Amino acid sequence: MKAITILGSTGSIGTQTLDIVTHNPDKFRVVGLAAGSNINLLAEQIRTFKPEIVALGNEKKLAELKDTIASIPNPPEILIGQEGICEVARYGDAESVVTGIVGCAGLLPTIAAIEAGKDIALANKETLIAGAPVVLPLVKKHQVKLLPADSEHSAIFQCLQGLPPGGLRKIILTASGGSFRDLPVEKLGSVTVKDALKHPNWSMGQKITIDSATLMNKGLEVIEAHYLFDLDYDRIEIVIHPQSIIHSLIEVQDTSVLAQLGWPDMRLPLLYALSWPERIYTDWEQLDLVKAGDLTFREPDHQKYPCMQLAYAAGRAGGLMPAVLNAANEQAVALFLAEKIGFLDIPRLIETVCDRFSSQNKTNPSLDDILAADSWARQAIIDADAN
Repeated sequence: MKAITILGSTGSIGTQTLDIVTHNPDKFRVVGLAAGSNINLLAEQIRTFKPEIVALGNEKKLAELKDTIASIPNPPEILIGQEGICEVARYGDAESVVTGIVGCAGLLPTIAAIEAGKDIALANKETLIAGAPVVLPLVKKHQVKLLPADSEHSAIFQCLQGLPPGGLRKIILTASGGSFRDLPVEKLGSVTVKDALKHPNWSMGQKITIDSATLMNKGLEVIEAHYLFDLDYDRIEIVIHPQSIIHSLIEVQDTSVLAQLGWPDMRLPLLYALSWPERIYTDWEQLDLVKAGDLTFREPDHQKYPCMQLAYAAGRAGGLMPAVLNAANEQAVALFLAEKIGFLDIPRLIETVCDRFSSQNKTNPSLDDILAADSWARQAIIDADAN
C-alpha cells in the first residue's frame, strides 16, 4: 500500500485523486492533505481518509475548521499558511506527493517534498515552467521521481516506455481548442467569463479552463515538455484535436507515431503517476473507438491564439522569462475572471509585461530570483492594466 499526500485536496486534481484512493483502498492510503479554504469539503475528506496531518492555506478559516471536525476522533494535526503546506509536503512516510495546487503557489511545497525525498506526481505546471532551473537539479540531487500527472505529459510519458535512448524525434501535444475553438476570431472581443468557462470536453478549475480558451495552457505545456523530456522547442508541436481522445503523441526516429488514447478523464494520468510502473485494473468506462467516432485534427490559428507564440518565445528566452510569462498569465486571468479586463486583454497584457522584462532576464536564476520575478510580473500586469 502506497502512502500519499495530496496538495490541493479540495480542487479538481485533489478530489479526483481521492476518488482513486476510494476505489483502491488496498493500494493507497492518505498521510497528508493541504487545501485552501473549502472548509466543508476538507472536513469531509478528513472524516473519510483520516490523514495524520492537514494544512489550511487560509489562516482565517482555522477556527471554523476546528469547529467542523471537533467530533472526529483522533483528529489530524492542523497547520496553517504556506509554511504549513510545505510541512505537510515533507511530512512523514508518504512516498508520493500529488501537487495539485494551482499556480506558482505550488512551487515551494513541491520543492519541500523533493528535498524530503518524496516522489512527485506533478499536476502543477508551474513547478517546471517557473521553477525548472531550481527544481530539476534538486530532483537529481535527491534522486526522486518526477512523474507527470496531467493528461498530455502523461500520454507522452506512457508512449516513451520502452523507447531506447535517442529514439524520440518529436512531441505532438494535442489541444481541444477550448471554449472558443469554433468561434470566429473577430467575435472574441465580446466574449464573457461565463462563455469562457464552458469547456466542451473537460471538467476543470476556472483558471485552467480560461488557459484552455486562450490556449496558453498548451503554450505552458510546451515549456513543461521541454524540461520534462529534454527536447528542443523546435521539436515540440501543437495540434488541435477537438475530440480529446488522443491525449498526445510522439514521433520516433523512424517516423513511426505513437499515441495514448482514452476518454477525457483526469483520473487516468493521476493513477498512472501514482502507480508507475504498474498498471492497476479499474472499472472505468473502456474506450470504444466506434462510439468515439471520427478523430479530427487541425492546425492552431495563431491569430486566434497569440498566447501560444508568447509561450514559445518565453521558453526559448529561458532563464526567468518562463516564470514572468506564467505569473503574468495568472494575474491577467485573475483580472479577467473578476471581469476587470476583456478576453483579448489577456495576451495583450502578457506581451507588454514580457517585453518590459526582457532586459532584466537572468540565465541561471536562483529560487529568490524566480520568486522576485513572479512577484514583479504580477504587479506589472496590474500596472499595465491601470495604464
